[in-house]
Amino acid sequence: MPAPAHIAGNPSWLTAQQRELIDLASTLGRERFAPRAARWDREASFPFDNYADLREAGLLGICVPQAYGGLGADFATYVMVAAEIGRHCGATALTWNMHVSSAMWSGFIADQLEMSAEQRADHERCRAVHYARVVQEGKVYAQPFSEGGSAAAGKAPFGTVARRADGGYLVSGRKIFASLSGAADYYGVLCTLDKPGATQRDAMYLAVPADAPGVSVDGDWDPLGMRGTVSRNLTFKDVWVPDTARMMPEGLYFQAAMRFPHMFATLSPTYMGLAQAAYDFTVQYLRGEVPGMPPVKRRMYPTKQVAVAEMRIKLEQTRALFLQNAREARVDPDRDTRMRLYAAHYTVMENANDIARLAIRTCGGQSMLKSLPLERIYRDSRCGSLMLPWTAELCVDRLGRECLYEPGERDEVIE
Repeated sequence: MPAPAHIAGNPSWLTAQQRELIDLASTLGRERFAPRAARWDREASFPFDNYADLREAGLLGICVPQAYGGLGADFATYVMVAAEIGRHCGATALTWNMHVSSAMWSGFIADQLEMSAEQRADHERCRAVHYARVVQEGKVYAQPFSEGGSAAAGKAPFGTVARRADGGYLVSGRKIFASLSGAADYYGVLCTLDKPGATQRDAMYLAVPADAPGVSVDGDWDPLGMRGTVSRNLTFKDVWVPDTARMMPEGLYFQAAMRFPHMFATLSPTYMGLAQAAYDFTVQYLRGEVPGMPPVKRRMYPTKQVAVAEMRIKLEQTRALFLQNAREARVDPDRDTRMRLYAAHYTVMENANDIARLAIRTCGGQSMLKSLPLERIYRDSRCGSLMLPWTAELCVDRLGRECLYEPGERDEVIE
């Protein structure tokens, strides 16, 4: 059987750290995550065993700065490793992204933001607490975002609020589609500082302990795909947290969100991995090399050859945009870079499902069986374009507007 393609295409351009971490993710994925993936999907249960492996491998601290004991990976390194994990278990990759995002926001992104000396000192004090939990104690952080309104799309302040109280904050509100609910040790809650006339600029990012009084999880979780994310509802009722719960200083999350938009596309690596997985399975199936199945070859039929060629073309188009986007991530990207970001995110999310669709059509009736991974890949891949903060529709909306309007331009009103 030919070796599957590297998630980065040609790995010769990678750094030593990137090659090492992608290889580690590949080994864990093949040997442990992939064999378990059907269970998490069938039960709609959280992949705790996979997180034990991530913890043992040091991957919970992949983006924690080296000064704090982490691996200090940059954005490009992280997204390629995440894609490799997504290749083997979509739910693990997607939830791991929520955890790693806490270190990226508070780490290399925060390091590039404008802060006063007082804010910088406060941030160093607070993030040391969070990083010690991750690196030394193996704690898992989530990032509940959605609330059912326009806040998750960046068009309104978060409805969850934080009120200053007794050397910390009282957090109240509700989050929906909260991945890792009931599984994370801390919820990195995005909320709004409770003050008169509060706007999006008053966004807060606070780590709330999962076992704190006033935190509750409710609702069923029986979705189409990404079942292992266990994204139930979270309610916070006057939950007190100390000031060290700040993942970023007050008001800094808004600056980060405006200046580092690539963070809102960190869901797409999971779907890049799923696209690769759908292609990998199809090649294996047509060559008669799927473990546990009769070694029947189907590769000699012209229709199959044309179909797999179409899949490979779409896969490489997707990979090219995905990798370019990863390399271009930086604070204050220019307008063209931002538009490529929208295009890349949309392309990955939509093409992942289209490649899975082609895989099912090409492999035929066998692909419908839950004993094979393709139907799960198809269902998981369909979820990407629906996910906030940047759904496929929002990407198209933003891209179309920025293609046609310069900043500040308005159309004349014709009466």
